Amino acid sequence: MCVLLAIAFAGMTQGVQAQSVAVKSNVLADAFLNPNLGIEVGLAPKWTLDVTGQFNAWMLSHDRHWKHWVVQPEARYWFCDRFSGHFVGAHVHGGQYNIGGFDGKINFLGTDTRKLKDTRYQGWFVGAGIAYGYAWILGQHWNLEAEIGFGYSYTRYDRFQCAGCGRRIETDKPHHYVGPTKAAINLVYVF
Repeated sequence: MCVLLAIAFAGMTQGVQAQSVAVKSNVLADAFLNPNLGIEVGLAPKWTLDVTGQFNAWMLSHDRHWKHWVVQPEARYWFCDRFSGHFVGAHVHGGQYNIGGFDGKINFLGTDTRKLKDTRYQGWFVGAGIAYGYAWILGQHWNLEAEIGFGYSYTRYDRFQCAGCGRRIETDKPHHYVGPTKAAINLVYVF
């Protein structure tokens, strides 16, 4: 969150030129109750730096937890002009989470969400990946952007007996994940 605020402050203190700064929100994350904000700064005619962050502190009904924070900076190369058309990116990500009490029925790429029903996981993660996306120009200042990323995440976590309470049943357990690391449909305002 500090990195996101520092970049936002740096962007506000410099002169803004046409199509050199954009702010965005991932509507997919919003749909899953994950407030988020992104800022993208032009570095060169075809290069930008995108930094997005999410923060979720919800305690849901029936003792379900879905708390996390995530920061994901990404360097992007645009094939045409920046902020429009096709782009590829390389990103890193990191954050912390506390999740449990969900009746998941998915076992995908080594991640078994069925375990979330009766246990709670609390830990941190770091990783990196590559992404592809496309931005459509909607108007003079508005864009719609779709992006998908694939990569690796390393996490260490503690597992607890039940979603809201319980004793710790695993400590400092590592987990490796390879798969989707980014999915976004961003509503973008370009300055």
